[in-house]
Amino acid sequence: MDTDALMAELAGAAGDSEITELRHVRSAAEKRTAEEIANREPCPDFDEFRPLFEQVHHDLKTGTRQVRRFVGDARVKTGDFFILGGQTVWVAEKGNEFTTPQGHPDARLRVVYSNGTKSNLLMRSLQCALNKDEAGRRITGKDTGSLFSEFPEENDIESGTIYVLRSLSNHPFIAEHRELIHKIGVTGGKVETRIASAAHDATYLLADVEIVATWKLAGINRIKLEALFHRIFAPTQLDLTIQSRFGYPIRPKE
Repeated sequence: MDTDALMAELAGAAGDSEITELRHVRSAAEKRTAEEIANREPCPDFDEFRPLFEQVHHDLKTGTRQVRRFVGDARVKTGDFFILGGQTVWVAEKGNEFTTPQGHPDARLRVVYSNGTKSNLLMRSLQCALNKDEAGRRITGKDTGSLFSEFPEENDIESGTIYVLRSLSNHPFIAEHRELIHKIGVTGGKVETRIASAAHDATYLLADVEIVATWKLAGINRIKLEALFHRIFAPTQLDLTIQSRFGYPIRPKE
């Protein structure tokens, strides 16, 4: 009896008991993930890395680092710290990314654990293990203030928006250097409202603009921040004279 005939006989014998269906059996992917996570070996150069773990633990105690729930296929990069299975995990190296047959990004990682072991595993395996571990967490970078926070805090109060704009002017010099010339500013309202009349404002080079990027501010004095931007970027300020629609010269100061 060949395989197809055997399966047909089993299906008939099973009736409604679904004998041919696998239940409570882990998939090959799940087995591979578990094996990779468990496949750890002593890290011979752990003494070189020990200060990193000690510093991270100190940062967590003092509040300069935070822990966040790891969600889905969140990013993993070299230098990241996580908590997995009660151990602190440091991503020491990340190889070149590739795409799995299922279309997911993946990469080979070299990770070091706070108990002095190491492992070479796939990024997808680490992501899967962090999602399955109820206590799995990402350890954030050092808190440099809400301007640079990756995650908004519960009590954050928005104070404005930083915006970066690119001019759509057809002025020869501006058109030639369009990818270099940008306007950086801060507004307390909507950026779209701020630039609605750009074509009539010398600040925007008397032309429409496109929004390149925006960042929300929280707990920061936007007026002082914009003044600081002016000081930082003063040496690279555009030195250009353009003609207004009435024919007189204008030298933008932004």
